[in-house]
Amino acid sequence: MSNRTQPDGAQPDCATPDRARPDRPQPDRPQPDRRQPDRPRARVVVFGPGYSGAALAGAAASAGFHVTAIGRQTDAADTRAALSLATHVLSTVPPDEHDDPVLSRYATDLTQAPALRWAGYLSTTGVYGDRGGDWVDEATTPAPRSARAAQRVATEAAWARLADRCAVDLFRLGGIYGPGRSAFDELRAGRARRIIKPGHAFSRSHRDDIVQAVLAAMRQPRAACVRVLHLVDDEPAESAAVIEEAARLLNMPPPSAIQYEIALTTMSPMARSFWAENRKVSSRATCAALGIAWHHPTFREGLRAILVEERRLIEARGSSGSSSTTAL
Repeated sequence: MSNRTQPDGAQPDCATPDRARPDRPQPDRPQPDRRQPDRPRARVVVFGPGYSGAALAGAAASAGFHVTAIGRQTDAADTRAALSLATHVLSTVPPDEHDDPVLSRYATDLTQAPALRWAGYLSTTGVYGDRGGDWVDEATTPAPRSARAAQRVATEAAWARLADRCAVDLFRLGGIYGPGRSAFDELRAGRARRIIKPGHAFSRSHRDDIVQAVLAAMRQPRAACVRVLHLVDDEPAESAAVIEEAARLLNMPPPSAIQYEIALTTMSPMARSFWAENRKVSSRATCAALGIAWHHPTFREGLRAILVEERRLIEARGSSGSSSTTAL
């Protein structure tokens, strides 16, 4: 399956106008250096330096942004000082059962941040609920089924209220995977389950594609408005297919097949909620709006890239160890 099987969909709300598209040459002015943010130096505050947040913070710093990562232990005064200078704010923090932890503390600081021109929030495709295996795109209206997904919709709306003063991007992600967080780790630990439920597809988001999409959005000049973007690959796939491919790449037999009805009896409530919803998510309009193509358009490329990264790290450690031994 390729991207051509996805529905065309509508362009995300508030897409960058053609005249400002970064992938189109601008004849009347010199092209900016895409390795660097706009001058004066842009300052991004990243809430939640976890798996995706840490990767995004590191990539933004490499791209020339001044980055401040805010975690649970960060002092509130330091956070407010960073927000007072921020041009960009990104939150990867999920809501709790009551509200959004970031906005509950810093909504006033965000609305009063004098230099703020962009805010991004990492949400989930879970806001669409169950679609019986049908496609959804960036223009599809959310229809959450769980209280957790309904809280996500409410949190998206809260972040969207910043659009009266800056550009807001709501990123809806599928299942996040990447180095250190993939089917390989489950297989090696003996925890992988090859659950058979024909026709039940999940959409996935490779960490590195999340990074490239968010950075592309941050760099785009846009008016104050809200845009919905889908950060998912081109091939929604059954869970069992991913486990089988990962096992093949590791040259190990896949785990025994388990029928969904049997697996269901031992699933956690959260796992049951994931398996109760079936939808295919298109990101065609997102890629067009951002002028990007996914590094890992399916789980196959993503898994192979993880193995390459693992081997590179092993070789780097080995080389470092050899150098230390020689120095001694």
